[in-house]
Amino acid sequence: MYSLLFRLVFTKMDPEKAHYLVFRFIRAAAATPVLRTFVAAVLAPRFTALRTEALGLRFHGPFGLAAGFDKNAVAVDGMAMLGFDHVEIGTVTAQAQPGNPKKRLFRLVPDRALINRMGFNNEGSAAVAARLAARNPVFKTVVGVNIGKTKVVPEAEAAADYVTSTERLAGHADYLVVNVSSPNTPGLRNLQATESLRPLLTAVREAADRTVTHRRVPLLVKIAPDLADEDVDAVADLALELGLDGIIATNTTIAREGLGLTSDPALIKETGGLSGAPVKARSLEVLRRLYARVGDRITLIGVGGIENAEDAWQRILAGATLVQGYSAFIYEGPFYCRAINKGLAARLATSPYATLAEAVGADTRKAAQ
Repeated sequence: MYSLLFRLVFTKMDPEKAHYLVFRFIRAAAATPVLRTFVAAVLAPRFTALRTEALGLRFHGPFGLAAGFDKNAVAVDGMAMLGFDHVEIGTVTAQAQPGNPKKRLFRLVPDRALINRMGFNNEGSAAVAARLAARNPVFKTVVGVNIGKTKVVPEAEAAADYVTSTERLAGHADYLVVNVSSPNTPGLRNLQATESLRPLLTAVREAADRTVTHRRVPLLVKIAPDLADEDVDAVADLALELGLDGIIATNTTIAREGLGLTSDPALIKETGGLSGAPVKARSLEVLRRLYARVGDRITLIGVGGIENAEDAWQRILAGATLVQGYSAFIYEGPFYCRAINKGLAARLATSPYATLAEAVGADTRKAAQ
């Protein structure tokens, strides 16, 4: 039914308008007591075997929503209702900003991909912090907060900009993510270089510890799939050096060549970050490289091209303790999480691993031997 709706209705709508239409339906359902209970019962079944501990937190399962879908933390309960076991909101910037001019979101339907150049459109960290503070959760779920640089802030002042958001948001975050890998904010990816990343992450860590004294807020960094292998290694080493809690691999790609894209060439040429099925192979490759470098010392979150349970299972075997999706949700619809969680539980049951934790990194360890 969703496939028919997507083909006959959503593909004929502007992608951003369709996104906000669906968003309104999700929020409305989550605000209706009887309806949300029914929807959660159908779409968000719990599997005891999938319970996961990571970042000092407990998760119902390993599969969550990647940043970008709920930029302003307005639908956390709605996404939990649909079966996402954690919800990463954002990217949030210190100052409110409208993002890049429209049109800025494109569907590559034959490739099951998206191109976006949204440009961190969000209400700003003060507004999002107030919303999180006022939130009365209906569904218990882990909430991550992804922060980025305000576009008008010079690269030299980026650390102070991130610190402002950290001071406002850290107290409301189960974990905090420093996003230095979006291609849609000029100069942002330059911050992935270790000489820039070290002082930035140090400043954010200090701000989080200064702001939240009763607990340690886990801190992660999100990297791009376009990093060279030696730069992936450098980020991994830096994460260990600074005592980061995790790395998210990966964000969208600016690459177009070698991905086997079959969509309209005019669409493929649109600038912005490409997500979805075409980034699957490189994201998995980066994840394996990271796990080979850091092992179990920090938490890895796998994201990029996860369409089904097999994709999620492969990320876990490669080294991901947690997994996230976004683009495939647009194509798969409301049963996306249910299918992945059900499939993961089935794969674990027939695997040689007694727990999901045992499966994390198993294939990468075997390859190293």
